[in-house]
Amino acid sequence: MAEEKEIRPVLEAKNLKKVYGLNTRNEFEALHKINFKVMPGEFVGVMGPSGSGKSTFINNISTIDRPTEGRVYINGKDVQTMSEQEIGHFRHDNLGFIFQYFNLLKTHTMYENIAMPLALGKTDPKDIQERVEAVAKELNIFELLNKKPLECSGGQRQRAAIARALINNPTLIVADEPTGNLDSANSNSLMKLLRKLNQEKGVTVVMVSHDPLVVSYTTRLVYLRDGNIEKELIRGDMNQKEYFRAITDISSVESEGVFEI
Repeated sequence: MAEEKEIRPVLEAKNLKKVYGLNTRNEFEALHKINFKVMPGEFVGVMGPSGSGKSTFINNISTIDRPTEGRVYINGKDVQTMSEQEIGHFRHDNLGFIFQYFNLLKTHTMYENIAMPLALGKTDPKDIQERVEAVAKELNIFELLNKKPLECSGGQRQRAAIARALINNPTLIVADEPTGNLDSANSNSLMKLLRKLNQEKGVTVVMVSHDPLVVSYTTRLVYLRDGNIEKELIRGDMNQKEYFRAITDISSVESEGVFEI
């Protein structure tokens, strides 16, 4: 009987350390030798109080920044050994990013914004059109492709940002507070969409959020405090309400510290 092939992590961080102001009077260690893995098909939420290192963490595991020490592997590739040019190409081929403020070009149409990664990669225009139209239909923004971002709602713009993140069929989606600029209705709609993409398409997602309700759509919570992973919570068989309550129990510890009685 043939041996089963070992499943490789999509993302792995080993002894990840980030120091700002290295060798100066203002030296500050933002991450303390963190070890972290994301397996294919996971939907990981990252939480933590202000100053816990969430932004530093997400930037260092997603090639936006380089750690002071430690290694980051994406699809088994050691990102630290790559030049800036190689990282740019690697990021284009393997990662999709969703940001709080959409990062859409106001002077370009929704179509042009979604197509941007393919255009930069010099993809054939016919293939670009087919892929943009397909993802736009899937995300219910096909009728908006000829509009500029400011002609669309916040929820529609975030859907366009997701479409742009998905257009290259990346191995990993990195989302930094993707609902932070949306109202509650659009926020829940967006999270249902990300959960659907994760469950039905197998899209792997790592998402930073401060909102327990948003994180309740994930399959695993990583809770940071003072540059360390303090706790992890796997949803498992919990329904969303039970998972939300468990997340709230973890995140509320920070709030309890301010009470005098």
